[in-house]
Amino acid sequence: MDLGVPNFDSELEELGLLAQTAGMAPVARVTCKRRAPDAALFIGSGKADEIKLLATQLGAKEVLFDQSLSPGQQRNLERHLELPVNDRTFLILEIFAQRARSHEGKLQVELARLQYLSTRLVRRWSHLERQSGGIGMRGGPGEAQIELDRRMIGETIKRTKERLAKVKKQRQTQRRQRERRDAFNISLIGYTNAGKSTLFNALVKAKAYAADQLFATLDTTTRQLYLGEAQRSVSLSDTVGFIRDLPHGLVDAFQATLQEAIDADLLLHVVDAANPDFAEQIKQVQMVLKEIGADGIPQLLIFNKIDMLDADQQPLKQEDEFEIDGVQTPRIFVSARDATGLPALRSRLAGIARHTQTEEKPEDLSPVNPGDDR
Repeated sequence: MDLGVPNFDSELEELGLLAQTAGMAPVARVTCKRRAPDAALFIGSGKADEIKLLATQLGAKEVLFDQSLSPGQQRNLERHLELPVNDRTFLILEIFAQRARSHEGKLQVELARLQYLSTRLVRRWSHLERQSGGIGMRGGPGEAQIELDRRMIGETIKRTKERLAKVKKQRQTQRRQRERRDAFNISLIGYTNAGKSTLFNALVKAKAYAADQLFATLDTTTRQLYLGEAQRSVSLSDTVGFIRDLPHGLVDAFQATLQEAIDADLLLHVVDAANPDFAEQIKQVQMVLKEIGADGIPQLLIFNKIDMLDADQQPLKQEDEFEIDGVQTPRIFVSARDATGLPALRSRLAGIARHTQTEEKPEDLSPVNPGDDR
């Protein structure tokens, strides 16, 4: 459910897609308008009763909230609804846990889940009896089970961070090797399900997993892309997709993966042109880029999926500009699925890469004859 915020219809639709991606089957959605969240239940008791009745009628097994819940709110809701209750953060973590394939990705997901769980021990454990202490198991201060659990999780978090640090060092070594080869690094970024992996496969003839679902790709994949017009190869990386309200724990845990974007010479910001909320998605991506320190890297907007646009929505020009945070950013319209616009994209990338090999000022990314937004 969603707590009456702007565009909550589209946001609840996205929550439903997240649930489906995690293997769930949404049966109903409920909205609630309040000036401020209730401290105990997040929603009012009357709305909680309504949800409980609806869940009973539909046979729901779990209730999902679109916003983050505090541990106390989560515990109180579960007692009131008599059903498991989870929030958007937990759902995203579950999807990441299911999709991570590489050793690094699994470590990152494990760290994020442990950090999330460490704040929820108060509700995850009902057996908080104190362990008996002293000789003969009689009396003594003992130690609460929750304290043991917290210490165990803390130790596991420490070990996971150490293992992840080693993986980061390995990535840094690989980056230095690319730098010595005078490599030009390009990273594909964008909102989840914008078509990054499909575009990546089309450009480098790779077979990275691509599907019409959220977070189809979690692990960074890097390949060499040969640009004939520039007579050189560049390094192209496909990164994890961004999403609204990306949990801070995931931003921290996926720092090694997102480092590919931070270290890039150019960002190909892939946008789902067929999504009516693409402007908001661009805004969300920009927020994450700023959070990880990559907002100053040059961008080339790739408006993908134009094959899904109606005839009256088709762009007037293949290349123009689009304003992001008050800055005119070059934009190219493509369809990664049917290869429309890919020759123009390759040509633009070749021009940029060619100028990086000289001592001249890098090519201005602006189109020669910029047009109006479509």
